[in-house]
Amino acid sequence: MRLGFLIDHDRCIGCHACTVACKAENEVPVGNFRTWVKYLEAGSYPDVRRHFAVLRCNHCDDAPCVTICPVGALQKRADGVVDLDRDACIACRACMQACPYDAIAFNEDTQAVEKCHFCAHRLERGLEPACVIVCPERAIVMGDLDDPRSTIAQMLEQSETLVRRPEQQTGPNVHYKGVHPALLTPGGAGEESMYLWSDKPPSRRLERPISLPLLKDTRVVLDVGHEVEWGWPVAMYLLTKGIAAGAAMLAPASVRLGLGGDAGRLGPEIIALVFTLLTVALLIEDLGKPWAFYRLLTRPNWRSWLVRGGVILGVFGAGVALALAFRVLAMDALADAMRWINAPLGVACAGYTAFLFAQCKGRDLWESRLLLAHLLVQAGFLGGLALGPFQTGGGPGLGAVVAVCALLHAVFAMLERSGGHDTSNARQAAAYLAHLRVGPVRAFDASLALIALSSVLIFISPGAALVAGLVGMYLYEWAFVRAGQLPPLS
Repeated sequence: MRLGFLIDHDRCIGCHACTVACKAENEVPVGNFRTWVKYLEAGSYPDVRRHFAVLRCNHCDDAPCVTICPVGALQKRADGVVDLDRDACIACRACMQACPYDAIAFNEDTQAVEKCHFCAHRLERGLEPACVIVCPERAIVMGDLDDPRSTIAQMLEQSETLVRRPEQQTGPNVHYKGVHPALLTPGGAGEESMYLWSDKPPSRRLERPISLPLLKDTRVVLDVGHEVEWGWPVAMYLLTKGIAAGAAMLAPASVRLGLGGDAGRLGPEIIALVFTLLTVALLIEDLGKPWAFYRLLTRPNWRSWLVRGGVILGVFGAGVALALAFRVLAMDALADAMRWINAPLGVACAGYTAFLFAQCKGRDLWESRLLLAHLLVQAGFLGGLALGPFQTGGGPGLGAVVAVCALLHAVFAMLERSGGHDTSNARQAAAYLAHLRVGPVRAFDASLALIALSSVLIFISPGAALVAGLVGMYLYEWAFVRAGQLPPLS
């Protein structure tokens, strides 16, 4: 069995009865939606027509929200419904980044996510979902897509239908008949300064950074939007994790890099351990339910890179602590051996975020094929900067590492901003990446300038280089994390 919906927009009159019924049936709070109606006007005066699209969770065959949820709060049922256990949710909001359809909302009252669950409580009593019952035109058809005798299967056989964002290859099970294609093309239509009956929600008031390709004579006049859920803690997490990983990656070559005395013996491990602990603290702090962090241990979803990454962080931190303990106990041979073990663990620590971001199917910019290499380059740069003030020997070794990594970072960053992207979502995000501002300056440009400055200062004043490089890299991480979440998904 594979339950799904067919929305017949030849019948839909845009009355919002489905939205109201869903809210009433499921006690959806004000400002949140599990199903909603998007309005689009096409044409130019006097030949203008309004079109509607009923949007909701697609109950995907390969649901990315189920894959990324670290505690298994989202599950694919035997009947095809993607259901949610709100009591298990730890409010990491990773599912919101993974959903390509903007179908998951965060409930501030319960500190948990919520979404359409096909009115599972009604299904289990032999009833249809509330939206199906209430629709005055019977425009919402539900049924078993795998049963050729079902009404929905027969309608799909006889009609041309579309699905949302097929390029994501999630296998969506909500099909649209008679819908205007622009309604299913996020960001493709123009937008006015306000909506039909109201101001735009704050998350939809962002101005387009550049003139993006728009579908001619189309305007979105009613839609919903979600806030940017991952902010400065995620950007800071990328920074602290990069410092920790980079210090460990460079530790085996500490002598050649000019780190002598106690600075060379203890510095890399102290830096790596402190910043690993800061990384873990940031990850816990960013949860809506920090106290529920233990559920990552008691009910882990091993397909999620949040769980896998947590294991990598734990093993890496233990390895660094062990190396430091050996050094303090004057067991230098074992400490040196541990450095060679911790270096590849540092590579894994720096790089696993690329696999985590690849599971965020709603954020095409983050799915970049360059991200893994870019994260390793960033770690080398940050690790070199952090070790710079501890340098006691001569030679340009550490400075050369920082300078080369700064140059490679600039190349990767420019490719992310200006390189070819496969989807319109990624192209829109890249445009935001180039134009996001912190005060009067563009974050991207300021970050490159500061990182370039640090690659020069490392040879003159390592302390000043550290400050400039950290600020510059934080600005880049902030812009990258935020830009990926700005393009509309509905």
